[in-house]
Amino acid sequence: MSSNTTLITGATQGLGRGIALDLAARGGTLLLHGRDRTRLDAVAEEVRAAAPATTVRTYLADLADLDQVHAMAARIRAAEPRLDALVNNAVAGGGAEPLRRELSRQGHELRFAVNHLAPYALIRDLLPLLIASAPARVVNVASIGQEAIDFDNVMLEHDYEGLRAYCRSKLAMIMATFELAAELDGTGITVNTLHPAHLMDTEGVRAYGLTPAVGVEEGVRPTVRLLLDPDLEPTTGRYFDRFTDTRAHDQAYDPRARERLMHLTHALIG
Repeated sequence: MSSNTTLITGATQGLGRGIALDLAARGGTLLLHGRDRTRLDAVAEEVRAAAPATTVRTYLADLADLDQVHAMAARIRAAEPRLDALVNNAVAGGGAEPLRRELSRQGHELRFAVNHLAPYALIRDLLPLLIASAPARVVNVASIGQEAIDFDNVMLEHDYEGLRAYCRSKLAMIMATFELAAELDGTGITVNTLHPAHLMDTEGVRAYGLTPAVGVEEGVRPTVRLLLDPDLEPTTGRYFDRFTDTRAHDQAYDPRARERLMHLTHALIG
């Protein structure tokens, strides 16, 4: 890891912070993303204190605003000489008020925007840097909670509920992972996705009113494995339930559904 550069979104708390601290102990360069400057600076200092030999740089952006996503990617391309790994971890959970429908800066349903549109836009914008740094790995942190997307109600303007929106957005992330993996096959970039652990002790789990079942470290280990395990170097386009390569929701394997999703996604991210 001594020369690797890894970008982690949502690094200020929960799983993202745990991944940052784990990777920091291995050396290299960490690029930490957050949407709150105070919390971002605090976690950067924590990581530097834990691993003084590791280089840490921070990038501020609200992933609920695609303009900020594109701007952050432009800053990264301009400032960073390489990018060996990208962990799309930032998440909008079910919400503390799950019946209150929220919108992104561009007017899209918030969970669809943060959990699907933003990471997909970030990957696309960073592709030149990832390709130049190949072999490189992209890991999308999804969830075992998946629900079929209703293409007549993608933004859940009807029958809205926060956990339903979350589950649909995470399935969209998985579908996009499969599409990207196929597109990038042969470039040296692998794209995989995983459910890291069930009901980790995170702010999002508690905010929705659920009781955490395991610590964040339980999700760190399978995520870092997808980043570093040499045996997984050729593995791409797969969904993992923690350490197990398994099957996602049936809709993720529907070519027509994936085509519709990607057509919509490209239109929305500009």
